[in-house]
Amino acid sequence: MTESTINVMLVDDQELIRTGFSLVLMAEAGITVVGEASDGREALATLARLSGEGSSCDVVLMDVRMPGMNGIEATERIVQEFPDVRVLVLTTFDLDEYAIGAIRAGASGFLLKDARPTELVDAIRRVAAGDAAMAPAVTRRMLEQMQAGDGGALLGDAQTSAADSTALDILTDRERDVLALIATGRNNAEIGADLFLSESTVKTHVGRILAKLELRDRVQAVIFARDHGL
Repeated sequence: MTESTINVMLVDDQELIRTGFSLVLMAEAGITVVGEASDGREALATLARLSGEGSSCDVVLMDVRMPGMNGIEATERIVQEFPDVRVLVLTTFDLDEYAIGAIRAGASGFLLKDARPTELVDAIRRVAAGDAAMAPAVTRRMLEQMQAGDGGALLGDAQTSAADSTALDILTDRERDVLALIATGRNNAEIGADLFLSESTVKTHVGRILAKLELRDRVQAVIFARDHGL
């Protein structure tokens, strides 16, 4: 991603929906639609083609229910094969199984298709910047599950291997403070206001936290923090 442009790919089996999203996004400064796909397999092929052409894709808007390779499986493949690409899952269905499946697969966000255009654009910008974007109703239920002790399972066995009792010891006191605020859903500006830090300083702390804990993004950071009682 360049400093000024976010390259987006649309993945949905309904052409009319892709066209609608494309019209919304192309009207936004700093966002370009670089590709479309009708299912997960075509999405992977398009990403490979873009990479071979020296182009890039920063965010994939991914439908869940599609014929052939569905959005959850495609998300998992994209995370593995294109680690610099972020996935924002969009679905008509407000069901926990899809949210949990998307997060377990490595998605950086989950929104319903009835989100307002401004919410969609904001979510894309946040995900591209390494933040997380979650539909409020989904976030509330996920936090409730984590508070009930079920949250650790969301990361999956492979991603929770580092989540042992000493994992937090590698963080500084300030990094722990930042991680605790990430777990409440605050963005960088809000964390900076709470801790009297500049937004750029918070961003640096967030990057170090993710690197030290070997977490992909803020979604995983939220789950990790909740799993460790922060």
